[in-house]
Amino acid sequence: MKFEHIELADKELKFETLRYAAESIGFIHAGQWDYQRVTFDYKIVNQGDVYYLRVPAYAVKGDIPKDDTIVKLMTPMLGKHYYPHGVEYEGETFPQPIIDKCNKKLELLLKNIETN
Repeated sequence: MKFEHIELADKELKFETLRYAAESIGFIHAGQWDYQRVTFDYKIVNQGDVYYLRVPAYAVKGDIPKDDTIVKLMTPMLGKHYYPHGVEYEGETFPQPIIDKCNKKLELLLKNIETN
């Protein structure tokens, strides 16, 4: 599921700003990066099911994870994890409380980015 109504996609900012804004509200980026791409994940567990809200970005100037690298955000998405296959984004029906939580989390991320 894509969250296109939250105006995060196509925003350009310093990697340092994105990392601070995302990590301060519970997103992680542990090993989900290479020098050109990064994904910040927020894990949600609900009644035994595991969901991931993902905010992907890519470098437009510089290399990730350098603080002064300029990154461009892509459309956030929600997926459901299936062991051992991975995360599925399409063809899923997501519980409304999960969708609501994701909307609130993304609105907070947008606010954090805009205030920095």
